[in-house]
Amino acid sequence: MQPKLIALDLDGTTLNPQAQITSKTKIVLKKAQAAGHLVTIVTGRPYRLSANYYDELKLKTPMINFNGALGHIPHFHWKKEYQKTFPREIISELLDQKQKIGIKVIAAEAKESLLIDQPQNLKSNFFPAQVSEQQILKKSSLKSDPAAVTLLVEKAQETKIAHWLKASFGSYVNVGVWGGDSPIIELEPHGIDKAFGLAYLAKNLGIKRQNILAFGDEHNDQEMIEYAGLGVVMQNGTSALKKAADEITPLDNAHDGLANFLQEKLQLD
Repeated sequence: MQPKLIALDLDGTTLNPQAQITSKTKIVLKKAQAAGHLVTIVTGRPYRLSANYYDELKLKTPMINFNGALGHIPHFHWKKEYQKTFPREIISELLDQKQKIGIKVIAAEAKESLLIDQPQNLKSNFFPAQVSEQQILKKSSLKSDPAAVTLLVEKAQETKIAHWLKASFGSYVNVGVWGGDSPIIELEPHGIDKAFGLAYLAKNLGIKRQNILAFGDEHNDQEMIEYAGLGVVMQNGTSALKKAADEITPLDNAHDGLANFLQEKLQLD
């Protein structure tokens, strides 16, 4: 069997509903690597919220964060590391329009930086509850362009805000609306998605497209699922994403769906 590049989304895919990696998942991924396959994380999460999972799996491969905007090897200087950004002036405009259009919290991030405007009023675990004075987002603190911006918005205004963002900044950013209960909108550089990051990794790791297995469950996984030689959607994935799947796991992320699928597909017993 040709070595595969196994690309893993985190939330809803590799992680169970308690945001944990199960023992079986760890064992199967370790077996996959021992068999010569490469395992990589391709996530919308920032580095600060994914490094622990990378270390838990004892990976050495490059990792993709911010839905494709950052490609790097944690704890190591990789000469081919990249980070895509968009103009910080967009954030200035968001700060100006925040109250008018229904934005509650704005967080701007890059690999090693985080700025957030209201850490004391958060209602999503994605945002830090406490930050230093230097991490408070203001126009004066915007010193560099972000790789990603995450917005907590008024639920009733979510669709309206997403349309406004696309109309105002669509040539500079991709606008993604999260599924689930939290009304969160994320911005990444225009034209950048998980497929971009995955293709970059595959090229630099010498893996052909047909030998890529990608796993996901949400809207931000679609380009990656469509790009991979085998795009696998979790049983708990969205109906829209399942339409793009080559295969769907018989079990969901609460029942080791990823691990069981890989174990059978790659004959890892």
